[in-house]
Amino acid sequence: MKKYSFILLALFISTGAFAQKLYTKAGNIKFVSDTPIETIEAINSRVACVVATEDNTMQWSALIKSFEFEKALMQEHFNENYMESNKYPKAIFSGEISEGTVEWGTDGKYEVKVAGTLEIHGVTQDVEVPALVMVQDGMISTTATFVIKPEDYEIKIPKVVRDNIAKEVTISVQAKLESL
Repeated sequence: MKKYSFILLALFISTGAFAQKLYTKAGNIKFVSDTPIETIEAINSRVACVVATEDNTMQWSALIKSFEFEKALMQEHFNENYMESNKYPKAIFSGEISEGTVEWGTDGKYEVKVAGTLEIHGVTQDVEVPALVMVQDGMISTTATFVIKPEDYEIKIPKVVRDNIAKEVTISVQAKLESL
C-alpha cells in the first residue's frame, strides 16, 4: 500500500511541477496596415502577458499609447482620431489554448489554437488564432499572427484617408515568458 501511495504522490508532484504562472512586461505587438497607397506599421514593446500553465489560460494587455510609429503625425492621428486612446487606453486579450497540447516542461515547438476575447476601442469580439509555443531549456516563448477589421471594433476611418488604411490589419504578437 505504501508503494502505491508513493507512486501516486510522485505522479501528483511531477504533474504539478510545471503548473506555474509565466509572465512578461516586455512582450511585443506589431500591427501592419498595407494598402497600395501606404503601409503603416507600429510596434508596442511594453506588452504585459501572463500565462497559467495549469489551465492553459492567458491574458495580454497593451497600452494603446505605447505603440510607436515611424512618423510622429501618424502616432498622433492613431491615438487621437482612430483609437481614442484617452477614452480607450488598453487593448486586452483573455483566452486559453483551445486546440493542441503544450508540454510546458519538455523542449519542443507546439502548434496550438488560442481562443478568447479581444477588446479594442471598447468593443469585445471573440477570436481564435493559430499560435506557436516554444519551450527550450526551460525558456518559453509564444508567437501568433491574426487579422482584424477596424470596423469590427467601431474604429472610424475618415473618408479622406479611407484608401490609406487597410480594411484588414495584420497583428503579430510575441513574448518571452519567465516564471512569476
